[in-house]
Amino acid sequence: QVQLVESGGGVVHPGGSLRLSCAASGFTLDYYAVGWFRQAPGKEREGVSCISGSDGSTYYADSVKGRFTISRDNAKNAVYLQMNSLKFEDTAVYYCAAAWGPRIVIAPDEYNYWGQGTQVTVSS
Repeated sequence: QVQLVESGGGVVHPGGSLRLSCAASGFTLDYYAVGWFRQAPGKEREGVSCISGSDGSTYYADSVKGRFTISRDNAKNAVYLQMNSLKFEDTAVYYCAAAWGPRIVIAPDEYNYWGQGTQVTVSS
């Protein structure tokens, strides 16, 4: 069964850090670009970051550039999102998704598989 499972969400103070994990089962992430998206209540889904399936190229939305770092561990069939200097506006449900192919993928419609999401809440 093909599955993506996110973990690592939680409640954190502004300025704090969290590390999200995206674990794949039923398929190998090696040949997929993996993206992180987020959706806050009442807002549209936003692409946060992506790592390519080939050379590890990365993409970050301007809103998280310099604070978030995406990485992948093909041996563990997983992708991670290190989130530092968290802000109130980072509060959202975070989803990982996988898109077949070697390149960076921005459009949500091009993703083949999605996880169920993990809640990140930044609160004082």
